[in-house]
Amino acid sequence: MAWVKALHLIFMTAWFAGLFYLPRLFVYHAMTTDAAGNERFKVMERKLFFFITPWAILTILLGLWMLWDYAWALYSHQVWLHTKLFLVLLLIAYHLYCYKLMLDFKHERNRRSHTFYRWVNEAPVLLLFTIVILAVVKPL
Repeated sequence: MAWVKALHLIFMTAWFAGLFYLPRLFVYHAMTTDAAGNERFKVMERKLFFFITPWAILTILLGLWMLWDYAWALYSHQVWLHTKLFLVLLLIAYHLYCYKLMLDFKHERNRRSHTFYRWVNEAPVLLLFTIVILAVVKPL
């Protein structure tokens, strides 16, 4: 099970790295005024999104494996696990929301400013801090 946990953490790190960078691309894309730059950001966003999505899937599958194998039996009565699982669901929703934002840019439907995307960029940071603290410290 140590290998499963190690791979879960590695894939989670790769997933978060992409979730930190994708909204940053949205910031710069929203500031772009030239056609060549606009097309370049579309390609970068698409490639990054489809690069990180397998890491997200592997993170989730390995997390479910650990939940099934031991975590649910040990911790199902503790609030921290339920809170962490809820935050992971929010993280998945955030990932899907980034997909929607990427499609908005792709189809020239973006109506938001770079400032909006700067705020969107902060969400995965808050989720990472909270999820890791819950998983390691188990404060609740």
